[in-house]
Order: sequence, then C-alpha cells, then structure tokens
Amino acid sequence: MPVQEPSSGWLRGVLPLTLAAVLAQGDQHGYALVQQLAAHGFGTIRGGALYPVLGRMETDGLVEARWEPGEGGPGRKVYRLTDAGRARLLEEAADWQRFSDSMDQLLRQGTKEEP
Repeated sequence: MPVQEPSSGWLRGVLPLTLAAVLAQGDQHGYALVQQLAAHGFGTIRGGALYPVLGRMETDGLVEARWEPGEGGPGRKVYRLTDAGRARLLEEAADWQRFSDSMDQLLRQGTKEEP
C-alpha cells in the first residue's frame, strides 16, 4: 500500500521541523532536501514552499547558507543547520512527541467502536 502524503495544511506546519531533521544529518542543497523529504513520504515539496521556509530559518539563525560552484552547471546554495537550529530541533522534537502522544490517545478514544 503506498504511503499517503500529508495534507498541505499539515505539511506547512511541520516543514521547518522536517527540514531541520534532514539538515541534522548533513548539509544539503534545496533539491536534495526535496528528495529526502519525498523519500520519507512527504510528497513533492515545491520550491515556492521550500525556499521561503529556508529563508525564514536563515533569518532566525537556525540555518546558514553558502554558495557552492556547480560542476558543469550553475552554482547552488547549500544549507547547514546551526547550533541554534540543532537546539531548536531538540526542543521541537520533544514538543512533537508530547503532541503526538496526546493526539494518538485522543484518536484511539474517538475511533473506538462501541460494543
């Protein structure tokens, strides 16, 4: 059974967290980030959604960007998670776990079949 892509509303809310989680594994350029998220079941993330979030994360000091020359093509921006970004990732991962546990409990209760 194929993985169901999350709704765009949910994705907008968690995109910074997902990007931080991928960047925690190593520096990436935009297209590689899109590929990683798709491989994890998040569907296709368009540049119009991706780059504004990365820009806000950069403004907030959570990521740093640098230009790398292209090999036989144009250069590309490579993103790196900063120490502040790693700290935020840890905080938000703990928040997400609490939220997820509460939501799972509520959904189990709400979807229980009546005897």
